Amino acid sequence: MRRFVQVALLVLSGVGLLRTSLFTEAYLRYVKEGMRPLLIASGVLLILLGVAEAWSAGRRPETEGDSHDHGHDHSGVPRVAWLLFLPALSLLFYAPPALGSYTASREAPKAVAVVDEDGFEPLPATSPLPITLTDFTQRVQQDEARSIEGRTVRMTGFVTPAGGGEGWYLTRIMLSCCAADAQSVKVRVYGVEAPKADTWVTVTGTWHAQGTLGTPSAAVALDGRTVGKIERPVNGYTDALPLALGS
Repeated sequence: MRRFVQVALLVLSGVGLLRTSLFTEAYLRYVKEGMRPLLIASGVLLILLGVAEAWSAGRRPETEGDSHDHGHDHSGVPRVAWLLFLPALSLLFYAPPALGSYTASREAPKAVAVVDEDGFEPLPATSPLPITLTDFTQRVQQDEARSIEGRTVRMTGFVTPAGGGEGWYLTRIMLSCCAADAQSVKVRVYGVEAPKADTWVTVTGTWHAQGTLGTPSAAVALDGRTVGKIERPVNGYTDALPLALGS
């Protein structure tokens, strides 16, 4: 019985990994896209280990150590061990949701990098201007030329409630490797009603004039004009201009 559980866990986990990484995009909820080959290799390895364990079990009988002379058998599986099947089965039948507002609301935003004085490129004349949340934050608080002043910008992220006070947060979560090292960047949005938490949206608006633009006192915030719901982009775990699904 104990060997059966070991084999089943190995095979189910391997099949679940292969299903998630080969036939769906669900793995992108937990790791970066570049991790896909490693997930596939791990799934194959788990299945091979399960097959090897089953083959080994079929070639040799249970040892006498599984049963003792004092009249009872220790070869059964503890009840708690059956709980190990839950994560294995979840890979096959239920994929937990992607990281979102719950995670972002419980951690401080990532500190953006400091840009050299001459490091800001001139902004194109496009209006509204597509911009990432990080670039917006850097220009608001570091760009002494105030190139963002008066510009209508367009940013994409998901909705995170702001708790007390006005407005809500437009948020992106970034992964260095996997969900365990997630960090967020946020821009507060005023003037437009927030959709439901975790809804992916594109927001247009202008800088919310609070503090001195181009200095750390400037608010990383937007006076919103329009909010439009979108599908989660495939590069949802980066702070980059969004890529459409299937592109």
